[in-house]
Amino acid sequence: MGSNPATPTVVRDRLVPGPPIFPRGTPGAADAAGRLAYTRCRAITPRLQHQDPSRSTPVKSTVETLSPTRVRLAIEVPFVELEPSLKKAYREIGQQVQVPGFRRGKVPAAVIDQRVGRGTVLNEAVQEAIPQNILAAVREHDLKTLGRPEVEITEFNDGDSLNFTAEVDVRPEITLPDPATIEVTVDEIQVADSEIDEQVNSLRERFATLKTVERAAQEGDYVQIDLNATVDGEDVPGGQASNISHEVGSKQLLPGLDEALVGLAAGDSTTFSTQLVGGDFAGRDAEVAVTVRTVKEKQLPELDDDFAQLASEFDTIAELRDDLRERVTRGKQVEQIYAARDKALEQMVATAEVPAPEGVVKEEVESRKAAMVDQLERIGASLEEYLAAEEKTEEQIDAELTQAATDGVKIQLLLDTLADAEDVQVSDDEFGHEIVHRAQRAGMAPQQYYDQLVRSGAAAAVFGDVRRGKALASVMEKIKIKDSAGNEVTLDALRAQNEAEHDHQH
Repeated sequence: MGSNPATPTVVRDRLVPGPPIFPRGTPGAADAAGRLAYTRCRAITPRLQHQDPSRSTPVKSTVETLSPTRVRLAIEVPFVELEPSLKKAYREIGQQVQVPGFRRGKVPAAVIDQRVGRGTVLNEAVQEAIPQNILAAVREHDLKTLGRPEVEITEFNDGDSLNFTAEVDVRPEITLPDPATIEVTVDEIQVADSEIDEQVNSLRERFATLKTVERAAQEGDYVQIDLNATVDGEDVPGGQASNISHEVGSKQLLPGLDEALVGLAAGDSTTFSTQLVGGDFAGRDAEVAVTVRTVKEKQLPELDDDFAQLASEFDTIAELRDDLRERVTRGKQVEQIYAARDKALEQMVATAEVPAPEGVVKEEVESRKAAMVDQLERIGASLEEYLAAEEKTEEQIDAELTQAATDGVKIQLLLDTLADAEDVQVSDDEFGHEIVHRAQRAGMAPQQYYDQLVRSGAAAAVFGDVRRGKALASVMEKIKIKDSAGNEVTLDALRAQNEAEHDHQH
């Protein structure tokens, strides 16, 4: 990391925020990394924090390997070492209790024992001491931990040593394959004339004009209409609308409206039935009266050189089509590189036989499922409704989430090992650029986005993403990529896309 004191620095996998100033400068190697970064799963970062850096007494502990990805720590804490935590517990509880005759915070320990119980104080002290001692043991045994530890107190009596175990996932030892030995084959790029026609037609739609016609409406026309909904002859609150524009056949408004409009000319009226989905009459059938004010026909410009000059910087329609073909080709070249990325990662994970820590996968599945439920609730749906629509059981969804999380965790472990092996460093500018990029996507100010990351403890995860992205970019430079026709595939298209995005942002 650089020495700019105003930027975040990483200390033992934890981000220590600097003053609220963002680094200036142009993005470096993380540009390509950002595009290649694999984001199937949240970053895996240690959950243990708040270790006292002044601690010098070694913790009495042993470590037992349960599997390549999990260990059990057995830790013994002499009662004398619990004293600082015990004093702190008395202080904090003393601030919370009110005892007649004593000022808040000045309640003697014996009175606190009498009022709230010595056991409550001991419990508070133990809850603080356990994570501190786990962190000390982790550092002494040089473990690279993942996820949350599962703690079990095996023995503890007032005045005696605290004995407990902590099972925690660890980063496995991975034997990395040489990226230069990885060869992947991707589909050959083919651009059909119909794809260019589709692009041209999309462009024509943008330059379409509407012309009023003296005929009945048909699909594709635009109409100005008035609507009035009633249930059992009574007007529905909010069920009236005047002079609204609607494309016939778009199904953007009420079910049944498009069918009712076909065949109606300006000044014509009709009624149709529809089921209301909101308001006081939700679920009830309503009669809707619709009156057509005007009918307009969409007119597309002629496909000629004049259109090319109107819609682009080119003089002829042939030049415009050639440019569109180039753009489609470049897009497919980038897709080729992403396909190669996925295949290379899959091949390297299989070759290295990367194991997936069960605890981390379980946490990831829980997080993904919670995010899915939250997303559904935001659009007014439930998990049950989603399962019915997808014709899947909750067990099937859980299995899919588990598979995706397992794949994602394995890839992250591989990339972390690669980053360590190549001593990948992330500069202040690279980290700052990634924060700015993510803030833009989230529609937030960069400093606000960064402060939110720090508060949630997720800033180190973003740092890890950038580092993994750089490791992945390094791998992509070394692997051999060919298409199904035997042609060599380079990363030129991706570099060009990144440069174009960078120029657009600046």
